Amino acid sequence: MQAELDLAQMQQQAQQASRLMQACAHPGRLLLLCQLALEELNVGELEQRVGLHQPSLSQQLGVLRREGLIRARRAGQQVYYQLQDPRTAELLRSLYRIFCTPMPTSPLPAGRKREEAAPKKPDQN
Repeated sequence: MQAELDLAQMQQQAQQASRLMQACAHPGRLLLLCQLALEELNVGELEQRVGLHQPSLSQQLGVLRREGLIRARRAGQQVYYQLQDPRTAELLRSLYRIFCTPMPTSPLPAGRKREEAAPKKPDQN
């Protein structure tokens, strides 16, 4: 019975992870999430930073809101967006480390090569 519960929980977590990755799979949404991982921003600031224009920006923000990845806060005439789920920020940090940090300028060290198997000389003793 315990294994069935674990499988059911794993399936639920897999569905959540899949939805998160699907939302991140669009380059525009990924750029928006990366900016919102840094700070809360309004629509004008997001438009300027990621280069998306209306109505595309609103459409992508709508997808992210429906998926529960961001939330909106109104302050007067402005609407500010921020990340909602800390797991999204963790995923974005991982993606940043993998794709956005500079690669070393020197080639990566080669793995150890096996020494050529040479016939060993018998001991002279």
